[in-house]
Amino acid sequence: AIGSRPRPRPRLRRGGRPAKAAMVFFFTCSDPRYVVFMGRDKFENEELLKYSWPEDIWFHVDKYSSAHVYLRLPPGSVDLSQVKDKAAAKQILLDAVASVPEKIVMEMAQLTKENSIDGCKASEVDIVYTPFLNLKKEERMDTGQVGFKDESFRTLLRHVSKDKEVVKRLEKSREERKVDFAKEKEQRDGEERMRRRKFIEELKLKEKEEARKHAEEKELKSYAALQDLEKTSNVGVSKTGTVEECREIEEDFM
Repeated sequence: AIGSRPRPRPRLRRGGRPAKAAMVFFFTCSDPRYVVFMGRDKFENEELLKYSWPEDIWFHVDKYSSAHVYLRLPPGSVDLSQVKDKAAAKQILLDAVASVPEKIVMEMAQLTKENSIDGCKASEVDIVYTPFLNLKKEERMDTGQVGFKDESFRTLLRHVSKDKEVVKRLEKSREERKVDFAKEKEQRDGEERMRRRKFIEELKLKEKEEARKHAEEKELKSYAALQDLEKTSNVGVSKTGTVEECREIEEDFM
């Protein structure tokens, strides 16, 4: 109707379908700085693959089907706003993964093993984990299936056996929530873009100031050289320094 406020257009999934909030399970680990979550099924896993953050570390049972379990690092753990190249970004991600306490890694491994139909029955399994940014999704892959951009950039935790006490505590904290990950990622990326713009502006100001200082130093060196030239240009010309001799020198130049 004329004069009515237009309804906002819904965010779209791939293929033009409207995005929806995902039903996600959250867990409480032993360190409240970290957020632990996983998709309810392979379709929710697909949503997580599209909307997870650089701060997320992905866990999965190696060579078995399992839940996609994510560990979200504390805010600021993976700040890529000041990164200039891929090598620097990779080092930040490596440092972020290395910063996770061993106890938290083992809790994630237990939770991942428990949420694998075949893995939970096995006496031991291997758990693979890697930064979310190392995950690769291709069109040919099935729903919820994923690969790695760099195989060497993943970590394999071998021979993980069940720890009943840890599993019991984690599963007791399970809570299902409806989360609009697309909206949350949009907000997170917007904040990083602002930090990136601020960094670039500060970098340009710094470069401009350095260029100004360099020009000043160059000018001062030129001036100093000119003064030295003036001091040495008449060396040995005047012998007595008298007024009469100066007049004679002037007359010679004229």
